[in-house]
Amino acid sequence: MFNRIAFRYDFMNRFLSGGIDVRWRRKAIKELARINPQMILDVATGTGDVAIMMAKSLRPKKIIGIDISDGMLGLGNKKIAGLSLNDLIELQRGDGEAINFPDETFDAITVAFGVRNFANLEKGLTEMLRVLKPGGKLVALEFSKPKQGFFRRVYSIYMKTAAGIGKWVAKNREAYEYLNDSVNAFPEGNVFLKILSKAGYTDTYLKTLTLGICTIYCASKKEIS
Repeated sequence: MFNRIAFRYDFMNRFLSGGIDVRWRRKAIKELARINPQMILDVATGTGDVAIMMAKSLRPKKIIGIDISDGMLGLGNKKIAGLSLNDLIELQRGDGEAINFPDETFDAITVAFGVRNFANLEKGLTEMLRVLKPGGKLVALEFSKPKQGFFRRVYSIYMKTAAGIGKWVAKNREAYEYLNDSVNAFPEGNVFLKILSKAGYTDTYLKTLTLGICTIYCASKKEIS
């Protein structure tokens, strides 16, 4: 599915969000500024938007982006080459539920709009925790449902309309029906924080964005005393 919409993925993100998704990503990345990570893993990297933003704002030594979609990775590699960031960013085919790196490899992990796509959420969270260094931080950016009554109704109508827009622009209605279904199924808010804690993360917190349309989730790996 993601291979089929890869050619319109970046455009659809900007179009459907009115460009605000770029601001969401920047705010999520700012949550890592304090720890100054040098080795970063970007899970479900897609076309590399977050990896590219981190390269410019955090200036780490290395960013590895993994994704299961070859179509997305191909477009991402073209963007990275065009920006001359090949030495800093490396994209690989990889599964967030079976990360092909040793324990305690990364100072930070990001995943933007990807955790809701894990077939086994707990397994994915455990894998990310495994490859985090003690004291390392996970930042996940994910869609959520607004709580405010009127805005929640407008949002619900808009998300259902997105399938029709996806059929028209990206030639794929299924992908944008999946978007709505996966957002509705995701255990958002404090429920997700509890899942993070159960998986072994500490210092969990969240920040809601744009009246609750999107949420930043942060968690850390316990430092060795």
